[in-house]
Amino acid sequence: MDVLLAVTLKDVAERAGVSRSAVSRTFTEGASISDKTRRKVEKAAREMGYRPSLIARSLATNRTKLIGLVANNFRNPVFLEVFDLFTQTLQKRGYRPLLVNLSTETDPEKSLDMLRQYRVDGVIVATSTLPPSFPSAFRKAGVPVIHAFGKFDSHADIHVVGIDNQRCGQMAAQTLFDRGYRAIGVIGGPQSATSTQDRLAGFEQRLKQLGIEQADVRFAHNYSYSAGRDAMIDLMSEKQVEAVFCGDDVICMGAMDAARSHGLSIPDEIGFLGFNDMNMAGWAAYDLTTIHQPTSDIISSAVELVVAMVDTPERSTETRLFPCSIVERSSLRPPPTDQVGGV
Repeated sequence: MDVLLAVTLKDVAERAGVSRSAVSRTFTEGASISDKTRRKVEKAAREMGYRPSLIARSLATNRTKLIGLVANNFRNPVFLEVFDLFTQTLQKRGYRPLLVNLSTETDPEKSLDMLRQYRVDGVIVATSTLPPSFPSAFRKAGVPVIHAFGKFDSHADIHVVGIDNQRCGQMAAQTLFDRGYRAIGVIGGPQSATSTQDRLAGFEQRLKQLGIEQADVRFAHNYSYSAGRDAMIDLMSEKQVEAVFCGDDVICMGAMDAARSHGLSIPDEIGFLGFNDMNMAGWAAYDLTTIHQPTSDIISSAVELVVAMVDTPERSTETRLFPCSIVERSSLRPPPTDQVGGV
């Protein structure tokens, strides 16, 4: 039986007739090496099937090319879309994600210690449900950190990439008002999430401006179908509403099915407005009118920023906000033709 031995840097150096350091420089980005020597090394490496060790390279350069991706909304299918985009975007830039699941974690120091053990080059916190202490702990430790989908704050001391959730809440209220709805319910995500707080604040502010009584509010205990269904059942047991704004599409799908199980027709007897525009929102079973969050733009910008911070840690703090928009489907009745709304 033949035993295949790994080809080493020393083997390539001997084959190419160069020093080990020449081989190392050939496979180190930005290192000085003559074109003639580079060609000799690359030819020998191809012939021998040599691949440079990323671990060895990280020890030499003090860069692991790992970016920590911290999140905790794994019950929500939209996170699969988020993770897919993050992974692709990082890999195109020559980086790899180290996924950290914080679904049951409350201590940022534990997460920080783990990420330090893997010597990540930077961190992207991709959730609005974690307390501000998480991204702040990374920043104070000198780890480049971006808060994606984070809370908009003009005085933030950390890079934030996301949307203006208060403005999105205003957009939701105006949309339902323009459809002629007046008895309105809201099912937010977890009450502790800053995105839930801000969307609800914007929503209620706009309703007040429009002269509508305060909405009936429920909070889903997590971002899941069952949580949305439970919250809708609770809402229907106490109130009769004409339309419901849900702070997340998968929550909204659970709420829609709860309404149907109670014999309500959508949108004839009750309307639903979601948030995110996840892929499932377009399924025929839901055909959900929703607010589109530009997830791809947020992720691309977050990756761009964290990579830039790896090279320039002293980069000035900035907030990048992207606009949202309504995606029209069939879960709301259309607005009257003579009515024009605005925010």
